[in-house]
Amino acid sequence: MLTDTHCHLDFAVFDADRSQVLDRCKEKGIERILVPGIDLVSSRRSLELAESEEIIFTAVGIHPNEGLKWNDNTLNELQDLAAHPKVVAIGEIGLDYYRDRAPKKIQREVFRKQLKLAEDLRLPVVIHNRQAGVDLLKMLREWHTELKNSFSPLADKPGVLHSFSEDIGFAQEVTESNFFIGFTGPVTFLNAQGLQDVVVSLPVEKILIETDAPFLTPHPHRGKRNEPSFVRFIAEKIAELKNTKLATVAQVTTDNANQLFHW
Repeated sequence: MLTDTHCHLDFAVFDADRSQVLDRCKEKGIERILVPGIDLVSSRRSLELAESEEIIFTAVGIHPNEGLKWNDNTLNELQDLAAHPKVVAIGEIGLDYYRDRAPKKIQREVFRKQLKLAEDLRLPVVIHNRQAGVDLLKMLREWHTELKNSFSPLADKPGVLHSFSEDIGFAQEVTESNFFIGFTGPVTFLNAQGLQDVVVSLPVEKILIETDAPFLTPHPHRGKRNEPSFVRFIAEKIAELKNTKLATVAQVTTDNANQLFHW
């Protein structure tokens, strides 16, 4: 059994064949899919999808690229959505200094408010990081220290760094704060030696597998639309890199997801 811990199955690119995509998931043994929101509209849409499909769960949150959409009502609306039993995390949240669609200061403010929301609700976080590693790491360290000082149960498993793209040192830093590391399609690419080295350096017990569909399609389907059934290719590559069986990677990463999201 496999778990796709990050997939944007609510996006319009799946509207024409979403049911067939889900059928292929079930045929391939995908037992859970997490669909994170990127703003309030997509968070609501993801929750509607989760209500209609047993294997789908959701996270609600404001993506850093959507930070300018934050207003005085956003926090309360997220809190209301998060009360639903199919909401298992706050996300996708974080920092993105690559696209820079929202000023960095606003991104950090929105991120900080959502970390506090996750703390208050005792929900793990799904973290987006693109070329913002220094600031992101500083904020996560501070937050994790706060969790420990307040004896929050969230301190043991605070969340996942989705679609990891940093180096081994960064991975060690965040796993020391009990975060999981999520790997996507690029780990299967021929030119991804640095990312593959990170996989080798980590115990499987710290790894989650995810597609980020419809983006980041793994080899051998690179260039086509990604979908959650392709998570198997990521699991296979991690098994190869770790010199272990696919069944072991599938079981351990599924167990990791179960422990983080409690679904």
